[in-house]
Amino acid sequence: MTFAPLPDAGANWVDRYAPEGLKPWLKLGRFDRPIGIWLLLLPGWQGIALALAQYRQPPGLYDLWLFVGFAIGACLMRAAGCAFNDIVDRDFDAQVARTAQRPIPSGRITVKQAWAFVVACSLISLLVLLTLPTVAILLGVGSLALVAAYPFMKRITWWPQAWLGLTFNWGALMGFAAAWSLAAKEAYNLQFLPQFNLPLFVDHIDWMPPILLWLGGVFWTLGYDTIYALQDIEDDAMIGVKSSARRLASAVRPGVAVFYGLTVVMAALTGLAAGLGPLFWLGLVAYAAHLARQVARLDRNDGALALKLFKSNREAGFVLLAAIALGSLV
Repeated sequence: MTFAPLPDAGANWVDRYAPEGLKPWLKLGRFDRPIGIWLLLLPGWQGIALALAQYRQPPGLYDLWLFVGFAIGACLMRAAGCAFNDIVDRDFDAQVARTAQRPIPSGRITVKQAWAFVVACSLISLLVLLTLPTVAILLGVGSLALVAAYPFMKRITWWPQAWLGLTFNWGALMGFAAAWSLAAKEAYNLQFLPQFNLPLFVDHIDWMPPILLWLGGVFWTLGYDTIYALQDIEDDAMIGVKSSARRLASAVRPGVAVFYGLTVVMAALTGLAAGLGPLFWLGLVAYAAHLARQVARLDRNDGALALKLFKSNREAGFVLLAAIALGSLV
């Protein structure tokens, strides 16, 4: 049986090149829509870059592994999270035009098979996690509660996008903690890696910059996922699923403007707290302009445009990443 492209996937490598037998599994993990991987990965990369920038350390081999390891982890954990979300939402998905042909509601993958997929992706991700310092490992384990609760948020709150923001940007804290150990070793003239002494690690680390970065990411996700939710606003209303797009209704544009405004404010406070140089501020202007352009173009009645604006946040994330990296040069 040929697996047709899903409505919001667009042209993608899975539909073009993957064997038919693998397509349901790749689509279960959303590998046909890599934008979610980027949006999960970029906060982690930003956290790594922030640690290196704050302590003015050039990246070494371990730091390069962090960038690669976080990429592997983002691919696998996003796949596991999407599969878990589809298991929980399978009855809702069957009633929504955009999601009805996903592997579980369409019957191409059973619930038991999906659970096996979740477990396999999670176990491989655990191997990557165990290469990180202790605090980063603990943060990674702590994120599981956020991931597990997310699919249920749309049933109990109008703001499931806010919970997604807490979850998707957790990597900013993990990335900072993971990169901090070697970057700060020289800055604090420590003779051993402090991650093996948890109290010393926590005592030395300056948590304010990564927390501000994380909060900025929460508002960023609240903005872009509200835009994304515009695609399903009619179906969500019909089946009783809550979302920030439904809650804001005709005020969705000013709402997203507020979210993105807070995103920029938090990013600016991150730069101040980390003592980043003038090139960061030039990058921040570009970041703010990118988000402002999304708001200016937003049309709550145009689902295709909403998807396009949502996907453009990969570039926005890269702009902020570049701004942080450049902020350490001067």
